[in-house]
Amino acid sequence: MPLKVLFVPILGDGHINPCIGIATQLIADGHRAVFTANDVWRPKLAAYGIETVELANSNVTDDGAQRMMSLGIIGGASPIEKARLESGHAEFWTKHAQYMDTQLAGLLPAIRPNVIVVDQLVTLPSVVLSGIPCVWCWSADPLVMLDDERAPPGLSGLSAAGDPRLWHEFRQMVRDVKREKWRAFNDWVVGRGCEPLPEHCFYSPSRYLHIYGYPLELDYQDIRPLGRNYVRFDNFQRTERHMTFAVPPDLAAKPGALIYFSFGSFCAVDVQNMRRLIAILAKSPHRFIVSMGPKHKEYTLADNMWGAKSVPQLSVLPLVDLVITHGGINTVTESLYFGRPMIAMPVFGEQYDNAQRLHDKGFGIRLDAYKCSEEELLAAIKTLLNDKALAERLAEVSQRVQTDNSLAKVSQLLEDFVQNPRKYID
Repeated sequence: MPLKVLFVPILGDGHINPCIGIATQLIADGHRAVFTANDVWRPKLAAYGIETVELANSNVTDDGAQRMMSLGIIGGASPIEKARLESGHAEFWTKHAQYMDTQLAGLLPAIRPNVIVVDQLVTLPSVVLSGIPCVWCWSADPLVMLDDERAPPGLSGLSAAGDPRLWHEFRQMVRDVKREKWRAFNDWVVGRGCEPLPEHCFYSPSRYLHIYGYPLELDYQDIRPLGRNYVRFDNFQRTERHMTFAVPPDLAAKPGALIYFSFGSFCAVDVQNMRRLIAILAKSPHRFIVSMGPKHKEYTLADNMWGAKSVPQLSVLPLVDLVITHGGINTVTESLYFGRPMIAMPVFGEQYDNAQRLHDKGFGIRLDAYKCSEEELLAAIKTLLNDKALAERLAEVSQRVQTDNSLAKVSQLLEDFVQNPRKYID
């Protein structure tokens, strides 16, 4: 039976793009995909054949980046220093949830989906109260998805091979910072008619089927196996058949390896740091394709570079030899899909975890986005480009991921879940 699947993502590239990957697979398999969206995203979604319902909302990508700059979340502070700012972050997402909850309470009776896919950071009572089967799609790393004492805490960037005492200290500090915000949020959820949330948690993990995109080679299931309501995919990668890219002739004519440099739609708003990194990369003998971000008009690239506000990443990655990234999950999973080594320079949030995991597993090098020296960055480029053994390992990972094509199984999973939710949730 064809399903009508409602997607409720946060309106930012890092959240919507994975949902597009899932939706396009569902559409190809004969299902309907409907997104809650605004005027910014509606035409972009239409290019993939995705239906939308109106959601009055601002552009979270732009507003969110500026907000995080003002809070100090985007900047040179350490993960633990930024974690102390989580109270303000939690307050923002609480207000966002309350807004979304009001919107959905009015929309759900008219849409009447068979299943809802949410990509949010906190629970939405209207979804819970609807009684409609719900899948939580995680466009964050597995440590953010599930806090488990057997693994490092999410957002910490601490190594899975590190000292568990440091895990405990970080985890406890975050709980202390968020405690009052959690209590207020829980009171609101209960007031809406839902059951109380688990302590320290802004949603009830056991209520949902969770799906997440993280390659087996990076996952943490070796140290903390997951329950049956968690299903891993290697990625939620979309196809961009309507977008093409060719290396500009001037750049193609220059010598050296071809390197892709992207700090995503958020981290690139720190123009001062982008200028610093561009000045270092200008001294490299290699060539760079740069995704410059929303403030692309405020800095200039060097002669060995070409860039634009945004570039079609999935068309660029097959052409390059190395990726310099902030460590966002989409770039990490997409780079591994194409077998590309990475220099991961995390700026905030789950990027720290992804960068450390790449480093620990030997698929790249983690550097400090704000403190790395010219010598460190240029040496890391040289090291990775010359590592033939790593190139062979990455080619094997790429072949496995592409051959398995795990996303092709998502339609069957959702069909099964709708027909038999108890198979996944007690």
